[in-house]
Amino acid sequence: MPLQAYAVARPCIVMAETEVERLSILAAQMERAAPLAAEMLLQEIDRAEIRPDADMPSHVVRMRSTVRFEDDANGMARSVLLVYPKEADIAAGKISVLSLVGAGLIGLSVGQEIQWPDRGGQDRLLRILKVEPPGRLVF
Repeated sequence: MPLQAYAVARPCIVMAETEVERLSILAAQMERAAPLAAEMLLQEIDRAEIRPDADMPSHVVRMRSTVRFEDDANGMARSVLLVYPKEADIAAGKISVLSLVGAGLIGLSVGQEIQWPDRGGQDRLLRILKVEPPGRLVF
C-alpha cells in the first residue's frame, strides 16, 4: 500500500518538543539505511501535535515509554520499551523508534489504534492497551 494511504486513517498523535527535534535529525540521518521506517517516522512527526515536554500526558507513547499493545494480526498483546536505535534489543523487549512498529507507536494514546505496515508489507492493526511514562529521558 502506498505511504499516502496510511496518512488518511491515522489517529491524532501528540509528541514532545525535544523528542521531535532529536527524532527528525535521526530519521533524516537514517533515510538510506532504513528508508521506509525513516519516511514513516517523518510523516508521523509532520502530522503530530507538538507540545512542550512538561505538557505531555502520561498516557501517550513517547521515547523510553513502556507500552503494551495488541497486534490484531495475531491477537497477541506485547509490552515493549521504545528506545533509540543504538539501544534496541528485541530479546530484551526494547524496540527502536526506527523499526516499523516503533515508528507506528510513537505519539499514540491508550485506547488508540493505527493501521500500520509490517516488514512484509502486510497491514497490521496495532492497539495501545497501556503506557508507562518514561522515568527519565537521557539525551
